[in-house]
Amino acid sequence: MFEFDQYLGFLAFLTILTIGFWLMIFLLTFVIPYWVFGSAIERFKEIREEKKAKREAEAN
Repeated sequence: MFEFDQYLGFLAFLTILTIGFWLMIFLLTFVIPYWVFGSAIERFKEIREEKKAKREAEAN
């Protein structure tokens, strides 16, 4: 059915495919949401600080 080099190529293909699959699962479930929510939280902190600085400038 397969010669030995074809068998090794097939195993390499399956390994790369499996690694790619699990990498995509990891990225979609952890890394991307962590990045998006982290940047959103930082932006909200910046907006809050800008409003606070504006209020303090108006008070003085």
